[in-house]
Amino acid sequence: MSDDIFDFGFTAVDEDELQAVQSVRQEVAATSETAVATKDKLDRLYNAVVPLLTNLKKNPEKEYILWPDRTAKIEQFEEKLFDIYNG
Repeated sequence: MSDDIFDFGFTAVDEDELQAVQSVRQEVAATSETAVATKDKLDRLYNAVVPLLTNLKKNPEKEYILWPDRTAKIEQFEEKLFDIYNG
């Protein structure tokens, strides 16, 4: 082949092929948005649980945990998890 041929980098398509490509691009965009939203939820959930685990690991030599307002704090945490879960 000769170096004199330049094809401009495009290909002609018919209307059906164009609609198929556009449809797939819309699906990819929607899936991408869903993936980003799910990752955000997971990040928020992880960031909510890690402080609890970190506090539970403090002072492992002590046998007991003093947690006087345990029920109220657990209920607040449940609400936080519920809010994250429901977005």
